[in-house]
Amino acid sequence: MCQKEVMEQSAGIMYRKSCASSAACLIASAGYQSFCSPGKLNSVCISCCNTPLCNGPRPKKRSSSASALWPGLPTTILFLKLALFLAHC
Repeated sequence: MCQKEVMEQSAGIMYRKSCASSAACLIASAGYQSFCSPGKLNSVCISCCNTPLCNGPRPKKRSSSASALWPGLPTTILFLKLALFLAHC
């Protein structure tokens, strides 16, 4: 089963994606319900899923000057991260 953890910190939003047994993921998800407040500082949300690409790529970020210089770079990085993630699940 895939597990996704989303942590909202002062430095920004951090994502952690991993594999876990169904029981472990569901227990972690239930245990963090009281800490899950999307959009609020120090929020931690854990979700579980078991379909292909279910925890998908990170949400798109706003454009930066680097994106303007290398328009294909964000897509290339996204595909590389996705390939690394799939190799671990």
